[in-house]
Amino acid sequence: MAKRQPISQENGAEKRRRENGTEPRDETMEADLTTETVLETYDVKVSGGNCVHECVRPAELAGQALPPLPGTPAKSYAFQLDAFQQEAVNCLERRESVMVAAHTSAGKTVVAEYAIAMALRDKQRIIYTSPIKALSNQKYRDLQDEFNDVGLMTGDVTINPHASCMIMTTEILRSMLYRGSDVSREMAWVVFDEVHYMRDRDRGVVWEEVMILLPDSVRLVFLSATIPNAREFAEWICRIKHQPCHVIYTDKRPVPLQHYLFPAGGDGVYMVVDEKGQFREDNFHKALTALQSAAESTNVDTKKMLKRKGKANLGDLEKIVRMCSDRGYLPLIVFSFSRKECEANAVALKKMDVTDDDEKRLIDEVFNNAIMTLGDEDRELPQVQSMLPLLRRGLGIHHGGLLPMLKEVVEILFQESLIKVLFSTETFAMGINMPAKTVVFTNTRKWDGVEYRILNAGEYIQMSGRAGRRGKDDRGLTIIMFDEKVEPDVAKEMFMGQSSKIYSAFHLGYNMLINLLRLEGADPDYMIQRSFHQFQKDKSALEIQGKKQDLEAEVANLEDLRVAVNDDSSYAFNVDEAIADYYYIDKQLSKKIDERREIVIRPEHIAPFLNPGRLVCMKDGDTDWGWGILISAARKKLTENNSVLDDSEPQWVLDVFLPCDPEDKDRPPADAKAEGRIFPMALTLVQKISKIRSNMPTGDLDSDDSRRALLKTLHQIKNHKSFKQGIPELDPVGEMNIKSEEMNSVVATIADLQKKLSTNSFHGHDKMQLYYDCFSKKVNLHRQVQDLEKQINQSRFMVMSDDLRAMRRVLRRLEFIDKDGVVQLKGRMACEITSADEILMTEIVFQNVFADIDANNIIALCSCLVFDEKSEDPITNNLDLMKAFETCKGIARNVAEIMVENKIPIDVEEYVQKLKPQLMDVVLHWLEGKRFHEIMNQCNLYEGSVVRVIRRLEELIRELATAAKTIGNEELASKLNEGRSRLKRGIIFAASLYLSMPGRYDYSEVEKDLYRWWEDAGFFRPEVAEKVPSESDERESYVMPMPPPNVTGRSSHDFIECVVTELFGYQVSLDILDWKRTKVAQNGSLQLRALRISLRVDQMRRLGASADWSREQFTLNEHMSAAVVEAFCRLHEKGAIFRGQRMVNWSPVLQTAVSDLEVEYSDVQGQLYYFKQNPQ
Repeated sequence: MAKRQPISQENGAEKRRRENGTEPRDETMEADLTTETVLETYDVKVSGGNCVHECVRPAELAGQALPPLPGTPAKSYAFQLDAFQQEAVNCLERRESVMVAAHTSAGKTVVAEYAIAMALRDKQRIIYTSPIKALSNQKYRDLQDEFNDVGLMTGDVTINPHASCMIMTTEILRSMLYRGSDVSREMAWVVFDEVHYMRDRDRGVVWEEVMILLPDSVRLVFLSATIPNAREFAEWICRIKHQPCHVIYTDKRPVPLQHYLFPAGGDGVYMVVDEKGQFREDNFHKALTALQSAAESTNVDTKKMLKRKGKANLGDLEKIVRMCSDRGYLPLIVFSFSRKECEANAVALKKMDVTDDDEKRLIDEVFNNAIMTLGDEDRELPQVQSMLPLLRRGLGIHHGGLLPMLKEVVEILFQESLIKVLFSTETFAMGINMPAKTVVFTNTRKWDGVEYRILNAGEYIQMSGRAGRRGKDDRGLTIIMFDEKVEPDVAKEMFMGQSSKIYSAFHLGYNMLINLLRLEGADPDYMIQRSFHQFQKDKSALEIQGKKQDLEAEVANLEDLRVAVNDDSSYAFNVDEAIADYYYIDKQLSKKIDERREIVIRPEHIAPFLNPGRLVCMKDGDTDWGWGILISAARKKLTENNSVLDDSEPQWVLDVFLPCDPEDKDRPPADAKAEGRIFPMALTLVQKISKIRSNMPTGDLDSDDSRRALLKTLHQIKNHKSFKQGIPELDPVGEMNIKSEEMNSVVATIADLQKKLSTNSFHGHDKMQLYYDCFSKKVNLHRQVQDLEKQINQSRFMVMSDDLRAMRRVLRRLEFIDKDGVVQLKGRMACEITSADEILMTEIVFQNVFADIDANNIIALCSCLVFDEKSEDPITNNLDLMKAFETCKGIARNVAEIMVENKIPIDVEEYVQKLKPQLMDVVLHWLEGKRFHEIMNQCNLYEGSVVRVIRRLEELIRELATAAKTIGNEELASKLNEGRSRLKRGIIFAASLYLSMPGRYDYSEVEKDLYRWWEDAGFFRPEVAEKVPSESDERESYVMPMPPPNVTGRSSHDFIECVVTELFGYQVSLDILDWKRTKVAQNGSLQLRALRISLRVDQMRRLGASADWSREQFTLNEHMSAAVVEAFCRLHEKGAIFRGQRMVNWSPVLQTAVSDLEVEYSDVQGQLYYFKQNPQ
């Protein structure tokens, strides 16, 4: 029974107009999207974990009785479905959309397969989308093995495009929807695999476009990793598609995980999270202690260990791999965050070999079969040659720089458990189900394009989820190598935090904008209003409104300060005015004191006073260390988190002795118990500098004795009776001799503000601090209310409205659309281009850059628009290309300047620098017919990177040729197609192994092929058999007739085939066939019918009959029937044929043997005769 409750309700669209005379949001559209929805929750019985089943329905559909489930499922499984799988299957059978969120390897594929089986059963068309082409290829192979009616479309490959089940990338489906293809009109279901990648900032927008553009009649299946806001996503789908959307969520892992830390330089691992998800803080601190001990034992400071970030300690890695090998924890995936590190880790384990001889033979066979598709020279590529020795030892590498074929070989070998240790980048975490027993992280930090940062929980969950193989392992293991101190809270967040939410990555693009202007019944506002981004913003506005009301209630409670502090005293002055005046003066004073500090700590002012023993007060962000003793000061580079604070010149760095917490030395002491430690700190962290200088101990200042002495000195100074008003500071003017107008002005202002505070009525009052804190809270709350009000006002308007107007102005200025928004010729061309900057590409074409250069140069020039990697390779020496490239740069600059003029927030120089010419020569030489190894000698890129760019270039050229035809430029289209035919060749466009190799061993086809070869070679003809060498030259030849296969595969014909096979080994035999009519048990009754001869011949061939099929005879033919009668009578007289009570026959309908136990008997005229195999 479902429990229902409204989850959101917006009663109609509020009429509101934008500020500054802008357009209002479309009220009709808003009304369409503000449908009241109801949340239904379902009780699901499950053991070991949880399964949550909710459904978001339009309110008008709530309460309706669910349709009954069909009696016969579309697909049966040899195992019992998990609770979440069964719930999802039930939703599919009721023809309702569903999102399934579960951990990696939990079995989400079962749901997709059932949706396909159901669509095929119901004669419907289903689309299966995946985030990347490689995953589409893999999925095609898997589903082709399961279902025959499967096709593939990725842009590179099209197979069986009219199939009922089509697998394609999301970009292909987007293109179909914009063009209104037959596939988009015929589909009934769409499966979105790995839908959590919708948050990808570059490609996530494509997913949203597709979901918005799909017809409301299409039912949707979303497969995702665990996400916290699955319900929010389902509510969005419910609103834009006007249909129910179920959410089925489980956090149950099919194989529980244990998480371990391996401290750098250590000898063992420490379990920090057990299989029940409990964080073991004691083990965590033991691991940190072991890290510190290892550093001290090798005289390496923990700070210096930061320099090793991004480079795994190869000795430690070898320890871990050997431990896993010895304890049976293989196969193992080692995740690194750079390609070079990935390869270095694999090469470093050169002495490790984890495969036996049989496995080596299988690896050789798979590898050699795979590279047979390559040319002789391509097989000699260094990357190809260096891979096999690693693979034979059970080691593999997988990253984006590998040739696609090599990556696929590695994936296939890993799936077959022939690779035991796989060194991979993060990309391996996305794809088909390839779990391991153990996962190792060589680092906890990664470069995200902006900074080196700790892995977030979502990233860690995705990669660690590869540990543990369902049905094979009772637990999965993750081991994290770390070489820096990590705060327990940070580690907990990574190990046990929630996976990342789905946030909209929606953004406007020119291709989208122009396509929407062309699409009947849609416009850009339509797309934006229905975006997940707009939905999340509207939903957030409701939450913000609630927060604002709560804060306003708190502010109201503080309006009367005397009531708020519970003070009924009488005052001779206005309390509210006095405390407000005091508060604002104090804030001004704090600001001026900080300005004075910034002047004081300038190196030219403070450097003469940075003497050893000087007391300095330090504060690092929110961590107030208080007073410490300066040990030394020097100009040097201070590194932290693998980054240099100032790349231009060294920083002033102070070594300061500070009290710290005995349990956590990176924090100030929480109580009187304290230890001392020397910290390197930036000069900018100095808050105050004292007049006091202490005596320094002699000897090693970092020794335990010196630390205790310094801590005692610092304690004595702080508690000295002379310093009850605080430790005296150096006077900036009188003692530090800082004489500047700036300092004089700041000092004068500070004195004036201090005087004003001293004359305030509340100054020195015993309740001043109480009133001050209360008023400060009121001010802060009021400021928060104002901030929330701004956010609410902004959310009243459609997101990206300014961008939309600016982009429309750009399109009008460049004549892609006219003043009425009608798409012009340029716009029609831009619609066809999705693989590069459509505006720049169109401008290049329309400014006739391609008119005077040949096809090869056109394609080489286009590489500038698709190459996006860093490279220091030289630019081409080809003068024609250089001239054309400079022209393109000028066009790019003009386009960028027009965008800036129309308020598009871009940097002109960055836009121009997007044109990267480093691969032009490589492409040109490839077009001229050079070998792959030759063009690789021209650049410093990985082979896989070159393949990726040229494949993307081919896609761009294909789009450009279509676009040229669209605008009537047949000459350019012909040029492009001519050049494309030269581009698309060799190893760069080698077919995917997933498409060229069968998904599983098909013994039936292999047997047919072998038998066909035997026949074609004439091995069954006696004249061929006579030529077979034998020890004896005197061999008697004879004929053996073969009876028809009434009982295929039973003892009768098995025996005959064995006899024939043995005879052929010793005697020259002629095996001939004779057919007769037979009685066949079919549908419960005896019917007289002739089996089709072709079927019976196939049956005998499949049994391996070594017959000369050219001499086949039908024994009831006129010239053979007399011989049959004669033979039958003789055999009957010998007792070889006799009457019996049982019957066994072959059923041509059932395609199997049917015994008398499966036949309904009735009295008929006739007798049954049985043949003895060896009559006496």
